[in-house]
Amino acid sequence: MEILRDPLWNNIRLDPLALALLETPVLQRLRYVRQLGLAFLVYPGASHSRFEHALGAWHLAGMALRLLEERGALRDLTPRDSQIVRAAALLHDVGHYPFSHAVEEIGVTHHEEIARPLVTEGIIAERLAAALGPTAPAEVFALIAGTSPHPLQGLISGSIDLDKIEYLKRDATMCGVPYGEIDVDRLLNSLVVVTTPGHTRPRVGVHEKGLSAIESLLFAKYQMYRNVYWHHAVRSATAMYKRLVATALTGGDVSPVILARQTDEGLLAHLDTPQLSPSGRTLLEGLRYRRLHKRAYECPAATLGDDIGEWIAADYPLTRRVEDALARELGYPPGSLLLDFPAKTEMLGLDLPVQRRDGCVDHLRAPGWEGTIDLPRLSDELYRSARRLRVFTAERRPVPTEPLLQLLRRDADDVAALLDRDAPLLS
Repeated sequence: MEILRDPLWNNIRLDPLALALLETPVLQRLRYVRQLGLAFLVYPGASHSRFEHALGAWHLAGMALRLLEERGALRDLTPRDSQIVRAAALLHDVGHYPFSHAVEEIGVTHHEEIARPLVTEGIIAERLAAALGPTAPAEVFALIAGTSPHPLQGLISGSIDLDKIEYLKRDATMCGVPYGEIDVDRLLNSLVVVTTPGHTRPRVGVHEKGLSAIESLLFAKYQMYRNVYWHHAVRSATAMYKRLVATALTGGDVSPVILARQTDEGLLAHLDTPQLSPSGRTLLEGLRYRRLHKRAYECPAATLGDDIGEWIAADYPLTRRVEDALARELGYPPGSLLLDFPAKTEMLGLDLPVQRRDGCVDHLRAPGWEGTIDLPRLSDELYRSARRLRVFTAERRPVPTEPLLQLLRRDADDVAALLDRDAPLLS
């Protein structure tokens, strides 16, 4: 057993399986992939890596399993089952692209699918199979993908999975902000394994006494999205990075396979070639030297209304075409106007069974939770409050607001038809 010192969790104990996995190139690459992508351009301390987060997830998995075992919740599981869960916690991020989630918004393969061959083939699969048997790689990946019948699936992928708890605490600590405060101890001590009405398999839930800890998790996630993850300058850098990578993919300057294997700085170096276009050079140097595009327009999702502008988040090729057309109409250079609307995500899923104090099990979305906050409804409201549609320009230039709003109210087919006819977008 080895012990690592961690600034968040203090001592992290690593058993032989964890050490064997950590020594692989697959996990070592995560040392050079930042957990928060480009947020370090706003919060200088946000340079922590996916590697540190993976260690923290391993640690929390061990804590949760020990607490559940003490309460007799794991009596039907073997020590091997627990090892499968801990391995999944350690490996859950191995498929992440450089700068983490950003490029998934341009339509590349999701990081969990990138993880499939990394976990089920090669050296990771060999070491899992050697320690836990030939079916272990497939079992571990099923947990990562959220498709496992394992009763502890919810610890790896679910409403209150250990990934969320770990990254919210670590991100807040490393950014130096007070927004990610979660009652981790209370939350872990409230975890239960229960069978919900209408289901035959047990699943991870929370005891009613832990609802206040769930509230702390929800508010922490909202505050982190509002102040860190969706900070306007972070989203500007993200929009610039997305455009840079999308252009490189379209032009054949980088392949999807190479993209998935790169580190943060490795990718920027790979793209820095004499053949890089002038607009690409502006974006690359803007990211390197923090010359970020400025906000020309901003509107909260709650103000826009449902489904307005969703094509910006859902159809990146269309968004690129619109950006180019708007830049031409306004007399801006190519790549100097960018649209940004963060992809839809639940603030907190809350698809969660709750064990009442009398032992009955209800769903958190069920009616009758007297005296408590309506967490599912609150989650939806907080999400809509934090999400914002923005227009960024290379220089601080205004954009015509009313014509822009008229464009945003059109659906994707109408916008594409305008582009195909080469019609003005801001009429």
